[in-house]
Amino acid sequence: MQTSGGQLTFADIESDGDEFTDGALFETTLVVVDLETTGGSPTDDRITEIGAVKIRGGEVIGEFATLVDPGQPIPPQIVTLTGITEAMVTDAPAIAQVLPSFVEFARGAILVAHNARFDMGFLRQNAVRLDIDWPFTASLCTVTMARRILTRDEAPSVRLSALADLFAVSVRPTHRALDDARATVEVFHRLLERVGNQGVGTYGELVAYLPRSNPRLRAKRALARDVPSRPGVYLFRGPSDEVLYVGTAVDLRRRVLSYFTGGDPRRRIGEMVNLAVRVDHVECSHALEAAVRELRLLAAHRPAYNRRSTQPHRGWWIVLTGERFPRLKVSRTPTDDAIGPVGNRNTAATIADLIGQAAGLRSCTARLGAASHHWCRSEAAGGPRIGGCHAASDRPLTLPDYLPRVSAVRDLMTGGRDDVLVALTERLIALSEAQMFESAARHRDRLSATIELLARCQRLSALSRIVEIVVARPDEARGWELAVIRHGRLAAAGVARRGVAPMPVVDALIAAAETVIPGPGPLSGAPAEESALLYRWMTEPGARIVASTEAFALPVACAERRLPWTQTARAAREVPRRAG
Repeated sequence: MQTSGGQLTFADIESDGDEFTDGALFETTLVVVDLETTGGSPTDDRITEIGAVKIRGGEVIGEFATLVDPGQPIPPQIVTLTGITEAMVTDAPAIAQVLPSFVEFARGAILVAHNARFDMGFLRQNAVRLDIDWPFTASLCTVTMARRILTRDEAPSVRLSALADLFAVSVRPTHRALDDARATVEVFHRLLERVGNQGVGTYGELVAYLPRSNPRLRAKRALARDVPSRPGVYLFRGPSDEVLYVGTAVDLRRRVLSYFTGGDPRRRIGEMVNLAVRVDHVECSHALEAAVRELRLLAAHRPAYNRRSTQPHRGWWIVLTGERFPRLKVSRTPTDDAIGPVGNRNTAATIADLIGQAAGLRSCTARLGAASHHWCRSEAAGGPRIGGCHAASDRPLTLPDYLPRVSAVRDLMTGGRDDVLVALTERLIALSEAQMFESAARHRDRLSATIELLARCQRLSALSRIVEIVVARPDEARGWELAVIRHGRLAAAGVARRGVAPMPVVDALIAAAETVIPGPGPLSGAPAEESALLYRWMTEPGARIVASTEAFALPVACAERRLPWTQTARAAREVPRRAG
């Protein structure tokens, strides 16, 4: 069956930083943004105000402005500079409420800022902190533009106030976010006027124009000679053929060429390009395959200049031991009765302790061997008042007494039952009703982390246990992107182009797909990062399951149902603790 637009459908399956490069800046939507903050560190300081102006074709088409409760004191010198006092932000929304609104306001636009590194650093840091998708791939800095376009005699300083004076803009910067954003709009337009007669009319031309020429880098453009304009993965190699850096792109040639303009501000990247003697590439069918291949190449080569994903199997697991009286421990190696992985060992230990305490599993490490009972004495029976075993009791516990607790934890891990989470939630309510608010806040954060880990492990486990599942998603050319997934790993990828019947392509992909042998643990040995990438891809709107050896479903009592609560808990952490 074929749709009227030419895309073959699966409805009756049984019967049969790149998008802006070439666009004219005058026709492109831009959002000029300015922030006021409590200081200069994106990690330690907080945003107090956001102002933004949306422009297109030289006209203002929207504005965004709000104070933000930073959740921490505003230093006196910042109050003097901006005029924003703590009284002004007391009733202002927290960044957890503001940032999603700003993202929607600016979505699809190029971001512009005066000293963009500062503003983008704060925005990105808050997006990471709040686990908010950051969809912006392009930005411009009017400081960089001014330094490149204006002479030092003309502009000894490129501070916003100095450029506002130079160009006699109508809105004066005041160290308030919206006023400064409005002033930046005018400065930006004046700077663009200076380069318009030099053949700079698109975002790509402006980015290429801005960096000062670096002959050593530009001389290496020949390394991209054989790189195609296709999606895939690229590898920069050094003088000993070692892999220096691995990346992915929807247009390999364009991305690789960008490294030779000198526009990347990261010092390590400039050093890497200077060392490179060759660029290899791997063409891929679509972005998903490229992302997976990138992860695997990072794991295989551990390039010196990459900062992420070089150890995909490294992490901590919370494991139910195989002892006669099982307990929870933190281990590098998963078993079938485990949840994880967790990047931080202390976090894993905290979650294990919380679950063990709620379920009454022993926390002592005594070797019981073939013992018929476990007895760590409770306080009433002469045991320690604090710091005792979680399974402490007034009398010895036999296996029939103890094993239901183990079953409750095992069911919690697999999503069969969530009695333990119910008990932990009731504990939080009790602490709140007793007005033990600090203890309640700590318990809330630990419970939130536990739910998020359980939900993540359960959904990846649901995918990883499937022997084979074939998924299709429509592409921008009205064809189909195809993926064959086996035990949580990508086994084959391909494309059925518009007008081509998809099922023969699917059959060919399945026949040629990689054989995947399941390994130990809840993820069947699959790297969690790859499985998570596949899960996101196949659960986004438009994805369709073409075939599967078994049902793709989450367990009945999965922790996924409680994720809305964890989002509320995360937002609560952003609310400042005000005295009185």
